[in-house]
Amino acid sequence: MTERPRISARIGGISESATLAVDAKAKAMKAAGRPVIGFGAGEPDFPTPDYIVEAAAKACHEPRFHRYTPAGGLPELKEAIAAKTLRDSGYRVEPGQILVTNGGKQAVYEAFATLLDPGDEVIVIAPYWTTYPESIKLAGGVPSYVVTDESTGYLAAVEQLEAARTARTKILLFVSPSNPTGAVYPPEQVREIGQWAQDNGLWVLTDEIYEHLVYGDARFSSIPVEVPELAERTVVVNGVAKTYAMTGWRVGWIAGPQDVVKAAGNLQSHATSNVANVSQAAALAAVSGDLSAVAEMRAAFDRRRQTIVRMLNEIPGVICPEPQGAFYAYPSVKNVLGREIRGQRPQTSAELAEVILEQAEVAVVPGEAFGTPGYLRMSYALGDSNLAEGVGRIQKLLNEAQ
Repeated sequence: MTERPRISARIGGISESATLAVDAKAKAMKAAGRPVIGFGAGEPDFPTPDYIVEAAAKACHEPRFHRYTPAGGLPELKEAIAAKTLRDSGYRVEPGQILVTNGGKQAVYEAFATLLDPGDEVIVIAPYWTTYPESIKLAGGVPSYVVTDESTGYLAAVEQLEAARTARTKILLFVSPSNPTGAVYPPEQVREIGQWAQDNGLWVLTDEIYEHLVYGDARFSSIPVEVPELAERTVVVNGVAKTYAMTGWRVGWIAGPQDVVKAAGNLQSHATSNVANVSQAAALAAVSGDLSAVAEMRAAFDRRRQTIVRMLNEIPGVICPEPQGAFYAYPSVKNVLGREIRGQRPQTSAELAEVILEQAEVAVVPGEAFGTPGYLRMSYALGDSNLAEGVGRIQKLLNEAQ
């Protein structure tokens, strides 16, 4: 008798999150006594603001939060998210168009699972966040990649998107500001891309979780606001993780057409039921409050952004465009590959990341994880001194390359 596989092909085909794997390895090395500095994890180094923590502590003592609540989210939180969305992006949605999820990852998966049938294609702009292709494939869809590079600031043109479109294309995944590159599409380009999607009958899933982290002259703009007629085929994913330093609280949401949100809510009702009520109470305080704490964090990120870009561009062979949003730098290291570094000749960015970790004790994520080999992703959401020390170690190591 032939033994059947222990793990289903659907789940066996999922890759481990490369960013979390790098972060775990860095933490293990630190626990073993090595002074590793990690640029891998995409989370602010700030504590969650006090008023948010206090709201959660108060919620712990409310008996109504000790019980099941509506699977789609607390009504008062959905109302607050609707108000916050109008305030921050100009996009008007009703509470019934919102589904509160266990973080942004659940929102992304549930949106794709709700919209995709087997074989439907999703245009994904690379470099991409590692979770997107896995969520698409798990939902039965097929990612179709449009590759960008540093020459355009990692921005995709409509002509590239059109070249990737086929009869099976159903969704454009649109992310601005971008993880991993920090690219921000200007409003006129958002409008052009949105109009292209509208003209071709495509859905758009847009991830806006970094909406408040933009710098310099860059400006965030929401695609259903720029192209209002596209709203009936747009699903917005967002959450409190990045804006309010709440990565561990696990609260995200979907905003979109009511029938899509209801269907995604049905899925969630069988998968997880409601998000933890204490976390929802914390999220309510976050989205209902002002943005002063966010402004302080953004100022720190902006300072670190300028430091990391300057220091990386001082390394021979490294090219690092200035990110305009989020908190990541995405330098090209293609001109470093193949050179000798302390007896080793890394041929790929994955091999180079290993050399940097072992020789400089600095954790970075290789571009292979984001669909574009030859690059590194470095989060600058860490303290100023650690950032300067970590990039300084990389400078010293790569300056030895021959």
